[in-house]
Amino acid sequence: MTLNASDAAQDHAVLTARAAIAARFERLPLCRWHVTVRLIVGAVTFFEAFDQLLIAYALPELRHEFHLGTSGATLLLTVGSIGMLIGALLSGRLADRVGRVKVIAICVAVSSAANLALAAAPSLELFTGLRFVQGLAIGGEVPVAATFIAEITRSHRRGRFVLLYELVFPAGLTVGALVAAWVVPMLGWRWMYAIAALPGLLCILVQRKVPESPRWLADHGRTDEAAEVMTGIEREVERVTGKPLPPGPDAAPEPVPTATATETATAPETATSGLRGLFTGRYRRRTLVIGVLWFTGYFVNYGITSWLPTIYQNRYDLSLSDALLYSTVTSCAGLLGCLVAALTVDTAGRRRVITGCLGGAAAMLLVLAFLGADTPVEVLIWTSLAAVFFFGSNICLYLYTPELFPTRMRALGSSVGGAMNRLGVILGPIVVGAVYADGSVSTVFVMLGAVAVVGAVVAALGAEETAGRRLEEVSP
Repeated sequence: MTLNASDAAQDHAVLTARAAIAARFERLPLCRWHVTVRLIVGAVTFFEAFDQLLIAYALPELRHEFHLGTSGATLLLTVGSIGMLIGALLSGRLADRVGRVKVIAICVAVSSAANLALAAAPSLELFTGLRFVQGLAIGGEVPVAATFIAEITRSHRRGRFVLLYELVFPAGLTVGALVAAWVVPMLGWRWMYAIAALPGLLCILVQRKVPESPRWLADHGRTDEAAEVMTGIEREVERVTGKPLPPGPDAAPEPVPTATATETATAPETATSGLRGLFTGRYRRRTLVIGVLWFTGYFVNYGITSWLPTIYQNRYDLSLSDALLYSTVTSCAGLLGCLVAALTVDTAGRRRVITGCLGGAAAMLLVLAFLGADTPVEVLIWTSLAAVFFFGSNICLYLYTPELFPTRMRALGSSVGGAMNRLGVILGPIVVGAVYADGSVSTVFVMLGAVAVVGAVVAALGAEETAGRRLEEVSP
């Protein structure tokens, strides 16, 4: 009985601390402190995206140096994605146990060390193994960073704040393409990987300047440390704004959880965590829905973008430079879609944006197939319009997924989404290649449009709205 009373008192203290931390975040105005933290973590994500693209530009020289055939080249491309899939799952579990900031710093350090080793790799076997390690780090950092950014942001305009941060990933891909296109022809692929190792110094900056998530600390019973970190954040916000904060929950005699979803949560939902917790109660449906959305969105995304240059060359006889130019236009259109999604996701809501974007992508692809895709300009126009939609949907998932899971398994839930992302990235190009082998480009767009329809229907029927709600209210 004494033990049960002690446990109950400890649980009450944790609940009280969680509610207090959430309320204290709600009173923080978005300011330079948020932006600084977002820039530091964003720089990490930027360079992880930069690293992800290097293999595409190094591959022509690698094929010559290591005498690679088609199967060998495919292995080099695929092993990194497999590493990202596994890294996403492992990092989520680790971040829920040891903390968000530690895992982000570890991933940066591992990625940097892998790049340095790749630059000096003497053999194909070692290079392939290092590509897998690099994939583990990249796949591990991105979902954990998205989880952390969501946890330090108040509910008001959380969507815009998080998605403007997430724009650094497509920006990193773009800058990586530009730098690699200049460095590789002049200095060779090894110099490109050596340059990519330099951002490893960011792991020191992350550990010194970025505080651990107070939500995570409170959830793990480290209530004093959570309160101390939260106080430090509040002092910094007051310093940069020059204004005192409004009275917080610590001004009350005893802060208690407000009337939120916590009161109606079932015992199994609040008691379980880890993979089992993802498939308990309300989280089962959320996990399945989010998995389908990540898979369909990135299946369509990479199914299109990975094959467009080849389709332009083989089907329409464009030169390599023109094929790459047309494909770049489509990617740039996708960046526009990301920006539009970031600016509208708080007012329109997550469910409407994701459903509308996947439905819009499906419509554009099916129209292209109906028209016959007879000319390269036709393909350029309609795939670019489709990219506006599926890029917008995909970037929203980085915001939406952390909102659907409680602190105790938020990183793991985000990582499951990241793993389904990588599965779509792997299978999308494979399936498109098999369909395109029959010679009908219209069939490719029908298939991709159908996959987007599946995603839109699942979002419309199964997605829950989270805009404007506290994380603790959405996910007890």
